Amino acid sequence: MNKNLMYLSICFLGVCILLGSWLISNSLQKDSVAKDEPRYELVPVNEQNIILYDKQTGEYWRKFIEPNEGPTNWEKQPSPITSE
Repeated sequence: MNKNLMYLSICFLGVCILLGSWLISNSLQKDSVAKDEPRYELVPVNEQNIILYDKQTGEYWRKFIEPNEGPTNWEKQPSPITSE
């Protein structure tokens, strides 16, 4: 009877270790994806060009600012990262 009890205890310990490892790996994967990461990124290319990049869709908007002038309109540009 002691041999069966020891076998059952070892199996139970193995299942607990596997389950614990699986739970820890799932929680680490969820934490690695930042929930509060901003969707947009402002990228200054040079003094005259600014790019606003949308991280979710891959689209970006470019704005050309002429020296010593007021604001200009944003122009939607095709994404350089496409699945085509």
